[in-house]
Amino acid sequence: MELIFAGDLILDEPDPDYWLSGIAPALRAADAAIGHLEVPHSRHTLQVGDDVPAPGADPDHLPALARAGFCAVTLAGNHIADLGAPGIADTLGGLAAAGISYTGAGMNLAEASRPAIIEREGYRIAVLSYNCVGPEDAWATPTRAGCSYICVRSADGTPPRPSAPLDQVDPAAIDLLGAQIGAARLQADVVIVALHKGLVHTRARLALYERHVAHAAVDAGATIVVGHHAHIVRGIELYRGAPIFHGLGNGCVVTRALSPEQSDPKRAAWARRRRELFGFEPDPAYELAPFHPEAINAMLGRVRIGADGVHAGFVPVHVDPPGRPRIAFDHAERIARYVADITIEAELPPLSQQLTSEAVWLK
Repeated sequence: MELIFAGDLILDEPDPDYWLSGIAPALRAADAAIGHLEVPHSRHTLQVGDDVPAPGADPDHLPALARAGFCAVTLAGNHIADLGAPGIADTLGGLAAAGISYTGAGMNLAEASRPAIIEREGYRIAVLSYNCVGPEDAWATPTRAGCSYICVRSADGTPPRPSAPLDQVDPAAIDLLGAQIGAARLQADVVIVALHKGLVHTRARLALYERHVAHAAVDAGATIVVGHHAHIVRGIELYRGAPIFHGLGNGCVVTRALSPEQSDPKRAAWARRRRELFGFEPDPAYELAPFHPEAINAMLGRVRIGADGVHAGFVPVHVDPPGRPRIAFDHAERIARYVADITIEAELPPLSQQLTSEAVWLK
């Protein structure tokens, strides 16, 4: 069985089939392709919460995910609740209508925590999704819509939110993670855990909590761990034989909501502050994906599972202006070197010691 994993997906521009077409061949060739849907897809407009708000994307764009090859998406992230309960309800309804499985958000915590179950090639796969970066008002409760989460706090007591210096994982959250993975193992042969985690717009570096949470997931029985949120790729680690993609970067992000030129005052302020905090000026050619210049180096995680075990690698992806990702074997060596370099910079074991040379980019 072959699995493909994509990072953040924001389809906020017309013609979503075009924006996805550059990576669709790899998605369709896999037995199952799973991505992370970053924002609600809804025509509801009332924004809630104290994070930098993301506008809702057109719900009519959701079927394009299925046409591109995605069979499931994870939803637990810092923006899925930006339009409140109506935005979540519209997103879940649109995904169900498109035939796409989902996990990580719901009308209450029980629904948000429920794994997506997929059956492929004689395997039963459970997918779980957790938001590690806040904000707290995006978290589901027994009576409130939102996302499933792992509580990570900062040493200075700053409330959990993406801009806080998060480093301390609540031990109770690790216990709950272990219990939910254990329950999923009773239903499935393969358990995939998706973590919305990490330091945005920052090369290579992992926050203190990231390996702790990822390792705890494997210790509890996860077969594969995937990360997203940083909008730039991270290193790959094998832990107890389980592949951990610490950051898949952008799967396909095309939106004007991140542009420095904004009518929304909160988004405009964030665009200015992002330059100050992270020290880069977005390339004006990438008007639909104004991220760190190194974010043009992207990838799809790839895992093969068979009688001889679990084998991990990635498909190299280059992001073309103004933000369209495409499979890029013409850039494979450059992207492979980049992933190898940031893996070492993050103080992870070198890729050459973890993956076979053929797995670094799988054609």
